[in-house]
Amino acid sequence: MTEEQTPQCDEDRLIDPIAEAPGYQQTETRIAVNGHPIHAMSVAFPVALSFCLLGADVLFWWTGDAFWARAALWAAGTGFLFGMLAAFSGTAELLLVRGIRARAAAWTHAIIAVTLLSVLGANWGHRLYGYEAAVLPYGILLSALGAAMVAFTGWHGGKLVFDYHLGTSKGN
Repeated sequence: MTEEQTPQCDEDRLIDPIAEAPGYQQTETRIAVNGHPIHAMSVAFPVALSFCLLGADVLFWWTGDAFWARAALWAAGTGFLFGMLAAFSGTAELLLVRGIRARAAAWTHAIIAVTLLSVLGANWGHRLYGYEAAVLPYGILLSALGAAMVAFTGWHGGKLVFDYHLGTSKGN
């Protein structure tokens, strides 16, 4: 076999220039309480409230009970406000930790999450003046879009944490 025909060794493979950048391996959280990442703790509320919003809309559609339309209004508003809090900690994490900032997947997650916040805010604003009339058809459609986006951005964010260990605390 000639040199051109030999299989490549691990040393001969291409190296990702971004992975060689200083600070690429620095992925530990900077926004934490006793080592617990605030962003990871705070996203649970907007995620749950987004699915509750869709559930309340479906129940209003099914039963016609105004309670569910009012519950959807509160879920939309509270989900949006808690989402803003989660966004502040996530943005701080993205901008302060070099290893997170260097990865395209982290920016993709951030863009999807901001788009989700826009949908939640629009859904809440749509309901503020007449929450019963707002459910059908646009409220429930916005809720379904929001739930789908929560699933997508949540899966993507989970992948960042569990596969790449971004924003975690190394601990003792």
